[in-house]
Amino acid sequence: MTEPEIVLVPHTHWDREWYEPFQVFRLKLVDVVDDVIARAGADPEFRFTLDGQFAAVEDYLEMRPEYRSRVAALVANGQLSVGPWFVLLDEFLCSGETIVRNLELGWQGATALGGAMPVGYLPDMFGHIAQMPQILARAGIRHACLWRGAPGALASHGWRWEAPDGSSVRVEYLFDGYGNALGVFALPDRLGEAAAAYRDETRSWYGDDPVLGMLGTDHSAPRPDLMELVRGPGGQGLSVAGLGEYVTRFRPDDPALPVVVGELRSHARGNILPGVISIRVGLKEAMARAERVVGEAEALAAQYDTATPGERARFFRLAWRRIVESTAHDSVTGCGVDETADQVAARLAEAAQLGRAVRSSVLASMAATVPSDAHLVVNTVPWPRTVLVELDVAAPDPSAPTTAVVAGGAAVPVQELERSVTTLGDEKLPAADLDKVLRRIHGRELFGQQIDDYTVAPGALDFAVAKVPSTPEFDLAALRSELAEAAEAEPGEWRVRTVARQRRRVLVAVPVDASGQTAVRVSQAAGRAEAVDAAGGVAVSGDRVLASRDVRVEVADDGTLEVSSPDGTTLTGVGRLVSGGDRGDSYNFGPPAGDVVVDTPTSVEVTVVESGPLRGMLRVVRRYEWPESLSDDVDVRSAATVPVEVTTLVEVRTGEPFMRLDVSFVNPARDHRVRLHVPLPASATESAADGQFAVTVRGLTSEGGWGEYPLPTFPASAFVSAGAATVLLDHVTEYELTGDGSELALTLLRAVGWMSVNLHPLRDEPAGSELEVPGAQYLGVPVRTRLAVVPRAGGWGPSRAPRLAEEFRHEPLTAPGSATAGGALPPSSAGISVGGPGVVTSSIRSLDGEIEVRLVAMSAAPTTAMVAGSFTTATRTDLLGRPLEPLTVTGGRADVELGPWEIATVRLS
Repeated sequence: MTEPEIVLVPHTHWDREWYEPFQVFRLKLVDVVDDVIARAGADPEFRFTLDGQFAAVEDYLEMRPEYRSRVAALVANGQLSVGPWFVLLDEFLCSGETIVRNLELGWQGATALGGAMPVGYLPDMFGHIAQMPQILARAGIRHACLWRGAPGALASHGWRWEAPDGSSVRVEYLFDGYGNALGVFALPDRLGEAAAAYRDETRSWYGDDPVLGMLGTDHSAPRPDLMELVRGPGGQGLSVAGLGEYVTRFRPDDPALPVVVGELRSHARGNILPGVISIRVGLKEAMARAERVVGEAEALAAQYDTATPGERARFFRLAWRRIVESTAHDSVTGCGVDETADQVAARLAEAAQLGRAVRSSVLASMAATVPSDAHLVVNTVPWPRTVLVELDVAAPDPSAPTTAVVAGGAAVPVQELERSVTTLGDEKLPAADLDKVLRRIHGRELFGQQIDDYTVAPGALDFAVAKVPSTPEFDLAALRSELAEAAEAEPGEWRVRTVARQRRRVLVAVPVDASGQTAVRVSQAAGRAEAVDAAGGVAVSGDRVLASRDVRVEVADDGTLEVSSPDGTTLTGVGRLVSGGDRGDSYNFGPPAGDVVVDTPTSVEVTVVESGPLRGMLRVVRRYEWPESLSDDVDVRSAATVPVEVTTLVEVRTGEPFMRLDVSFVNPARDHRVRLHVPLPASATESAADGQFAVTVRGLTSEGGWGEYPLPTFPASAFVSAGAATVLLDHVTEYELTGDGSELALTLLRAVGWMSVNLHPLRDEPAGSELEVPGAQYLGVPVRTRLAVVPRAGGWGPSRAPRLAEEFRHEPLTAPGSATAGGALPPSSAGISVGGPGVVTSSIRSLDGEIEVRLVAMSAAPTTAMVAGSFTTATRTDLLGRPLEPLTVTGGRADVELGPWEIATVRLS
């Protein structure tokens, strides 16, 4: 039998930002790629794989734009492998849609330069999501290459990885890491001997197949003598190739391949560093916020924008680029230095700002037909619902109630929340200084409102201001003249008052169609006020109980909550907060051996904030004494304590089968983890967590076997469910179904001071350099978490968790009208509607003059998605937009058959 050869793949693993910020690493990148281009130009047999991420190419060409044609030539002739990703992301810390956009950006960029590497290269991600094989396969990529997270039972370098829907890719397994061939070249004079030894060591993995020798590591340049060594006497049996050249020689449909199904989060053959889920929680919140705002803006613009088609495309492309850049596996993870974390936060803020700008612009154009004494309300999910919107409205009569009507004249319920302060300014000043008052006026604006009227009397100037003035115009020149004359006649002291028209902040229940818009007018005009159905409204009993038809909440003496539903489910002790020590680092939680756990408050106060009938809210303030840090002995928490006040807003809304929680505190302590617990009525043996296009079921343990203790802490994106409790989430959150399965514990904060520690109680080797990261302690930083608890037997399916999570995350949008006050309300309208059991949408956007809708079957059974709207043709495409098959459209509706857990993309025109 012929000895298998070793196929060397020269490469670099490029951490775009990590222990140095992006721009510092970029300087080194330019040096590395300069060297690669020079070597490839001088030797046509030289190959180099640029880490599977196109961002490295763009980052380089921004500094070396004159080399674009040289790079393109190397890509075209196969010497330089680029793409298919834009960046090497952390798959668990962003949405599935963001993963698709990452692949889209990378594929487009690489294609424009000559072609993308047809391999889903995933060398250093901290585990892999269940649906990655489907994402790759539906983009036409049949091969993947990865290292971390694979189960310990594997014993072959090639295997088939199946997604929950049955899609699969062949995996080239980097069981020895992405730098496995570096040792072969450690002693160049003994290359032949080392190569033969490595062939023998890996024979059980490769059999007769050529051995894959990954020759490169973090931020590395190619060996200057590589090609000479390969061609020399010690290089017999060695060859050089791009990664794609090696991987694609194997059949992805080989029936002899071992099969692995679902997510890869085993610790058996490599550290997966699960603590990155919970470190620097602000980055996880910022990621979810940016994804949500940009996604809502895209959907709104696709359906309602009056701007020229494609005008917003550059804004969205830039926003998605900022989001995608931030998903890199040392970026949103928060396992870099403080400078890196600050840059990621700024980048995500910029993305959210871009989305908010477009969203506000489109809303303003939509509100142009709504009278200025009314408001526009937009539904942000593609199915009809009744939404609660907070509006600031004029209410000049302090004794009259407010009523609300929607387009068509139907009355809708109103709940008054707050009355505005009317006196905005009251001062005395000499007549000679009255001109200072006039300089405050900009056009008609004064103190953030519009001047409605004014009165000049001897020694007195009174302004009446309003958000929406009732008078047609204001003449500043006339006021200036009149005031000058009065000041001359009355040269003494003047009193200047600015009084706002009385306003009220109200809550209105507004029915809105799928992706629809409607107008609502709140006024004190005589009319019938719509009452809330007594059985469905929210009521407050004493200062401890909130109850509606769908859920009941009672605050216990210790500040925890008893939550129950009509099906008889009761959850007791919900919201217990636990602070325990953490002597770990940004990669792994590390419990001190002598931990002190604090879960009992020193005092509890409960007050009623809102008493219904549309929304009830209680404020629960719990005070604790937390150890201020670790002691000099890192295995013992300090005896000194610091006080902390934790405020929890407990909210029940009419029509919602869950309790909302808003938990906030300013972190006063170092080196600790804070978790919120949800006790279960009975112990559970498994949890189910929403992730990226799927719900993943996990047990009480995780597979170990490498150098990292397998803590059973896992990520959940939009919800996590165990037993009779389902928790809806605002952003990716770390959770644990505790050892006996009796409680869900969700991490609100993990505060540590080191990027990596050399000696970790739960990890054998450092994960990086031992660098101080004081920003990761979150000392003095406000921490806020929004979540909701659904008490329902049967778990996430009967709870309709995928849809409830979408409604929890996506509040309606509102905008004040700008047309003439008092006019008729414009008619309501619907946008794109999506229905079907278990069907949710990942994206609605405008693309090439059409509307693209991405559908996901969040179901283990086949289902049918019903898509309706103003379209006449529909086409299924792959994830990269390439057409697959036409769909039948009847009366503006297309039915899309979906298999279990299937992702489908549809173009409408």
